[in-house]
Amino acid sequence: MEQQERRYSEMSRHELQQEIANLKEKARKAEQLGIVNEFAVLERKALMAQAYLMNPEDYKSGGIYAIEGDPGVFFKVDYLNGVFAWGYRLGGEGQEEALPISLLTPDKK
Repeated sequence: MEQQERRYSEMSRHELQQEIANLKEKARKAEQLGIVNEFAVLERKALMAQAYLMNPEDYKSGGIYAIEGDPGVFFKVDYLNGVFAWGYRLGGEGQEEALPISLLTPDKK
């Protein structure tokens, strides 16, 4: 019988760190094997788990943050819901979206 996966929100800090390391190792292997789709999914899961290690209070409504892995693109936060920042990309189409806070870094200008 397959063990049911636990939600990241139910995991301890240590369990999250182990999960991130495990996902990154699996992603590295998928990348080496050229399995692009699996690599992308595992990378996204690791970013999600990482968000649960961060403090949502470090991110503010109205704040503008750089998007990790997307140079020159900034995200304006309208509000936070758990570990997700809801808002839109500056210079984009104004489409509201949610990003895990682990993708956002303060603009260092």
